[in-house]
Amino acid sequence: MSWEAEIAELRRREDLARRMGGPDKIKRQHDGGKLTVRERIERLLDPGSFHEIGAIAGRAVYDAQGQLQDFSPTNFVFGRGKVEARPVVVGGDDFTVRGGAADAAIWQKQVMAEQMAHELRIPMIRLVDGTGGGGSVKSLEMEGRTYVPLLPGWEHAVTNLSTVPVVALALGSVAGLGAARTVTSHFSVMVEGISQMFIAGPPVVARTGVEMTKEELGGSDIHARAGAIDLAVASEEEAFAAAKRFLSYLPQSVYDLPPRVAPQDDPQRRVEKLLSVIPRDRRRVYKTREILDAVLDEGSFFEMGRLYGRSVITGLARLDGWPVAILASDPYHYGGGWTADASHKITRFVDLAETFHLPVVHFVDIPGFLIGPEAEQSGTIRHGARALTAVYQASVPWCSIILRKAFGVAGAAHSNHTRLRYRYAWPSGDWGSLPLEGGIEAAYRADLEKAADPAALLKDIEERLNRVRSPFRTAEAFLVEEIIDPRDTRPLLCEFANLAAPLRKTGPSSFGYRP
Repeated sequence: MSWEAEIAELRRREDLARRMGGPDKIKRQHDGGKLTVRERIERLLDPGSFHEIGAIAGRAVYDAQGQLQDFSPTNFVFGRGKVEARPVVVGGDDFTVRGGAADAAIWQKQVMAEQMAHELRIPMIRLVDGTGGGGSVKSLEMEGRTYVPLLPGWEHAVTNLSTVPVVALALGSVAGLGAARTVTSHFSVMVEGISQMFIAGPPVVARTGVEMTKEELGGSDIHARAGAIDLAVASEEEAFAAAKRFLSYLPQSVYDLPPRVAPQDDPQRRVEKLLSVIPRDRRRVYKTREILDAVLDEGSFFEMGRLYGRSVITGLARLDGWPVAILASDPYHYGGGWTADASHKITRFVDLAETFHLPVVHFVDIPGFLIGPEAEQSGTIRHGARALTAVYQASVPWCSIILRKAFGVAGAAHSNHTRLRYRYAWPSGDWGSLPLEGGIEAAYRADLEKAADPAALLKDIEERLNRVRSPFRTAEAFLVEEIIDPRDTRPLLCEFANLAAPLRKTGPSSFGYRP
């Protein structure tokens, strides 16, 4: 009365599923410098933690007596596992089975993976290595019909953006639905040389008269600079490490709080070089990342989107062990001015912080929005106003450090002025409605046009205005609350992180996150 025979059959089918597309297809995957989906899952998750679901789903061939003759598994592998001892859902495309095309998959598995992440309130990790939702056009003959496009389970993918952290690793040539699954995430990664991403691949694009290689059309550098992905790395192992590190700063879901790690860095540490890192000459630039490295917990800064919207730096970090979201100006690009791209980057990043209850620290050196024909043609003011709205909609604790410039509407976006202005200014602070450079010519145009010596008058006006632009004059009127010794920045920020920690609230934000 034992069921041993059925268990033996179950194990046989599981073994057949682990063959994936067979030895030749696996060799082709390895020859292309890529791991198989099962190797990826094994290296991503904690050892022995993967619990697969639907392993024996696929296409079976039976003989006349109903005995299984052959079996081809579905090309999507998913289940539960752990990353750094924390539960996650992981789902990956198997490129060895019909190139990961959806016409070889059982779509219910992808839907269930997303649904599981949502209902269990644990992060979702997608290992994307497949093509579009319809697969090959061969499916027209196979099915004998076509269909009006639909995206089964997309409602779960959308809901997950506002519920659980979603990571997507593009680990091959991904197109159509595969590309959409990659970018519909909070953090996306491509691997240099083996990952390409397109709405449609080179053969389809060639029908428009444009001949390009996969790398020319959708290589990782293209998408990192366009902002379609957050990070390009050199290997799959680096992609797995980046996914783990990103998740370490975030809660399991919006119903939890981001976890603190045991502090490893002195919260009272003062760095001497901060006293001279900002040049006295306002026309000279400096390296903001050196400031971040000096004041954040040592080695904790994890930058996202470095090649896109480059006048703004975004990333996750820790202060006295508490995770925080970092927004900072980079004067090496447009002097730190907000471009259309930078504005998109800010909006998405502030929404990430708001979604997952991360306090924001903003290091400010904003001369305003980018000006000129390029700015007008790219709609900078609309996108900039949207970023400003994101700042004003955010309810998470917020601290601003004004390093140098804060001018105009963009400068006003250093924080929401209607909330407690928890901010500090360095002695290098320089602010107003317009910078003197260019502003004098606009404000004193009539006087300069009538002057016998316009250059001498311009110099005289500059000297007069420079006498009143001192940040101490602003502090006298309590229009800036505190001017601090830059070396005190880390102790004050660690105090902020500790004060902010009990103020963080769980639950969904008042508006959904958009990719």
